[in-house]
Amino acid sequence: MLVVEVSVQRLFSMFPNGWPGSGLLLLRLVSGTFLIHDGVTELLGGAQWPVIIRPLLETAAGMILLVGLWTPMAGVLVAIVELWSIFSRTGDRRNCVALATFGAALAMLGPGVRSIDARLFGRKRIDIREH
Repeated sequence: MLVVEVSVQRLFSMFPNGWPGSGLLLLRLVSGTFLIHDGVTELLGGAQWPVIIRPLLETAAGMILLVGLWTPMAGVLVAIVELWSIFSRTGDRRNCVALATFGAALAMLGPGVRSIDARLFGRKRIDIREH
């Protein structure tokens, strides 16, 4: 009887565990929380229809990052929305620069092992048995 175990990683990036995975989780949690806060605060400010598109995208991207779903696409969306914020807002832009950088970093690094992405697309184990 031949038994072969194969580890398969199915999508886009690595899913580190341990300290690197905890660092990615922390980065996702902080970024997602700030994005949701900023987006909801702006939406509650009574913005009109064309102006609410950016805060809606910001809030949605924050929620998706928070749970670690579609992290590369969410990271790119965060970077785009925050760059849009940099050029459309007045005042302090440091928060926007930091969030754009976090989004780009998460898009490149992936979500880590503690995410929905890791559950859906992470390493899988396949047992091949020959009788």
